[in-house]
Amino acid sequence: MFQNFGIKDIIDIVLVAVLMYQLYKLVNKSGTSSAILKGIMAFVVIWILVSYVFQMRLLGTIIDKVADIGLLVLVIIFQDEIRRFLMSVGSHSAIKTIARFFTGKKGSELSDSVITPIVLACMNMAKTYTGALIVIEQEIKLSNIEETGEMIDADVSTRLIENIFFKNTPLHDGAMIIADGRIKAAGCILPVTQRADIPQYMGLRHRAAFAVSQETDAKVIVVSEERGKISFVSGGEIEVNVSPERLQALLTSSLTKSKTKSKHKE
Repeated sequence: MFQNFGIKDIIDIVLVAVLMYQLYKLVNKSGTSSAILKGIMAFVVIWILVSYVFQMRLLGTIIDKVADIGLLVLVIIFQDEIRRFLMSVGSHSAIKTIARFFTGKKGSELSDSVITPIVLACMNMAKTYTGALIVIEQEIKLSNIEETGEMIDADVSTRLIENIFFKNTPLHDGAMIIADGRIKAAGCILPVTQRADIPQYMGLRHRAAFAVSQETDAKVIVVSEERGKISFVSGGEIEVNVSPERLQALLTSSLTKSKTKSKHKE
């Protein structure tokens, strides 16, 4: 049975193990019960043992039929996780480089004329405890989110950002979308994550930031209305208590490629 077992088979096993581990991390981070994934992995191991190792034809045939139906069920149950997994693969720097080479498109980069007003506005809003949620589009378009708010299409300026998020104004509760170096929309509605590992002091703005950063490659800035602190969210990871200097560095294209580390503690 193992006489033809070679290097290719070892590589095959290693790749499957890495894929399963990455899938486990993705499901665990999304807040989905890990018991479901463990049950699936156990079923796959039993399936391989029955069908290919011990070659039990009758039991193997039954499991094959169950697996055919189960695959469709899993796609339905884990549709969000599958989308995030594919997005994480597509957002990898190597994949992006290859895609840019064939499409001729340049990466999403923010100029200083856009970054500086954003940083100044966030710094001022943090001082006055003015809540804000700013979503900066990268390569994945946010047109569907823009349509949920009011279209603006204006130059990025500190005063405009502060006026939009000023307390009791019509658009201050929603999210602002910045794309192609311009403020595209404000008052936008974002999905809210159901992750259970988010600290209790983080409100709806932070949960919305987590959700949009998991579903897209957008960079998200949150200014807390209760604590007057700035947070930066990218790829489902958050960095809290961000200083203006750190925020400017995170928004610089050469630094935003690296994933930010989670720092929940004050």
